Amino acid sequence: MEAAAERASTTSRPDVSISRVNVLAVIPARYASIRLPGKPLVSICGKPMIQHVYERVQQAQRVSRVVVATDDDRILAAVRGFGGEAVMTRSDHRSGSERVAEVATQIPADIYINVQGDEPLIEPSAVDALVESMTVLEEPPVQLGTLCVPIQSPSDIMDSNIVKVVLDFQGDALYFSRAPIPWVRDEASRVHARHLKHLGIYAYRREPLLEFPTLPPGELEKLEQLEQLRFLENGYKMRVTETTFDSVSVDVPSDISRVEALIRKH
Repeated sequence: MEAAAERASTTSRPDVSISRVNVLAVIPARYASIRLPGKPLVSICGKPMIQHVYERVQQAQRVSRVVVATDDDRILAAVRGFGGEAVMTRSDHRSGSERVAEVATQIPADIYINVQGDEPLIEPSAVDALVESMTVLEEPPVQLGTLCVPIQSPSDIMDSNIVKVVLDFQGDALYFSRAPIPWVRDEASRVHARHLKHLGIYAYRREPLLEFPTLPPGELEKLEQLEQLRFLENGYKMRVTETTFDSVSVDVPSDISRVEALIRKH
């Protein structure tokens, strides 16, 4: 009991030096997309989507700098055109984390945040919450982090496009899956199971991020097509912080009108 209480006390205290932590937010953005080609540049309320993401992340108080990492001259020009910062990266990266890792070889930082380029409604306070989860007074320090939100709609539990996550007692991820986890076997019993939706935003300290491209992809990553499973299969812990923010991503053309309606509403 005493050990558990001590763990709880250490993981709940933000580091007093958080304001001095150098946090680089990287937005991976590639032009190729099967379902929506040129996705970062699609117009949403008169702006390219990548600009919405960039400006939202800039509002996060814990972020020191925001950079778009792309492999396409059109995206590079668009970002620089609205006054943003962008860097060119290789075109052979298999995941956003590998692209962020390339940026980390060029730009030093204490913590790197990987923000998906198709999240034009990303909540700045959620980004701050993720940064704070990486700076708690804990030994050893948290190396990797991400966010989750409770699933409200039963249909989302069965949706393979919505990634679910289950946690251990310390709040670290046990597993991520497109399948409905946890699965309630005894349907006759009155059991309340919490299902958590994984939000595709990651935080890394420099060392594990630079190591990521060298780690062997495991069978689970290949089957689920989830890059974060590479960390888990190679023995890393990933801290998962619960938030009330739920993301609305743009994956297909019909998502654009939905996002535009939400922007006009709020």
